[in-house]
Amino acid sequence: MHGIVLAGGNGTRLYPSTLAVSKQLLPVFNKPMIYYPISTLMLAGIQDILLITKPNDTSHFFNLLGDGSEFGISLNYAVQAEPNGIPEAITIGRHFLGTNEAFLVLGDNIIFGTGLSNTLNIAKKKLVGSAIFTYDVKDPNRYGIAVENNSNEIVELMEKPQNPKSNLAITGHYMLANDSIGRVNELKKSSRGETEIIDLLGQYLQNGTLTHERLGRGFAWFDCGTHSSLLEASKFVETIEERQSNMIACLEEIALTKGWLT
Repeated sequence: MHGIVLAGGNGTRLYPSTLAVSKQLLPVFNKPMIYYPISTLMLAGIQDILLITKPNDTSHFFNLLGDGSEFGISLNYAVQAEPNGIPEAITIGRHFLGTNEAFLVLGDNIIFGTGLSNTLNIAKKKLVGSAIFTYDVKDPNRYGIAVENNSNEIVELMEKPQNPKSNLAITGHYMLANDSIGRVNELKKSSRGETEIIDLLGQYLQNGTLTHERLGRGFAWFDCGTHSSLLEASKFVETIEERQSNMIACLEEIALTKGWLT
């Protein structure tokens, strides 16, 4: 499995800060936001990673991360010219993926919790078509959501519903079979002028190959797309690191633990 981090978009909800710098380069407490999704991929045992940025931002990310060897990984770079939707990341990364499965992570999403690495690897082993990660929220109308039946199986997906049938938000972490490359080409643009990830996930739901891992009480998930959520995530990271004297999303530490660095 190869990893893709989608760090494009204009970050309009974080204006005026993002007029001068990519959202994913803004700090979340003591490190750039982009460290967090990369750390998630590393915790899933993934070393081959493609970072997709806006055209003018690639050099900034390269100055920060280089080729990834400092962190025991291999980083490649690609460009998303316009924000045409999350699924386009698969099209952009099709040559990078080759015949491999993909773990696509949004560059502004952070997950933290005990046993996260184990949870990610369970999802990898169960993957047939697509695997998603869900999280209980109090404002599900802001997100794509998943509806479960009594057997905890997903039976419906809804995009920012006015009247949500569940509180299970779909986080910005998607494991996808290699056939997703072809499936993305079949997607039609929505009224927003973009292809929608929920339409791609819906294809896997229809053919019975969509699985999910529910991130329970021991986990925290942040979508750092607004000023308030960015501040909330920074406070959370500060609290954990100050109380426990352990760093969250320390790429060197993860690589050392994995045996990728000496």
